[in-house]
Amino acid sequence: MTQVVIVSFGADREYEFAVAAADMAGMGKEDARTWLADEFDALECTPSNPMGKVLVLDMILNVAKYGGEARFRDPGEWARRFAAVTALALPRPVIRIDVPNFIVG
Repeated sequence: MTQVVIVSFGADREYEFAVAAADMAGMGKEDARTWLADEFDALECTPSNPMGKVLVLDMILNVAKYGGEARFRDPGEWARRFAAVTALALPRPVIRIDVPNFIVG
């Protein structure tokens, strides 16, 4: 089954990625969480929760935000990996990441 990951930075600034099972081959949910956590740290993201617990949704939103629109506009390996780990972490047919409103739907 193909999943669709949409990363939105505002009107007319949406980037869509089709993620097939082959894109997630060899990865499990824990691998996805580890990649997100590593990027969260590397990008020096600020946790949304003041108690320090970082949920997977917070990691997805912050990594998209701090990773920046340019990485999605000119999609390379990083953007494709982000889409794959997001699809793996959230097994839904369509995942929409609204960066300005900080919402995953």
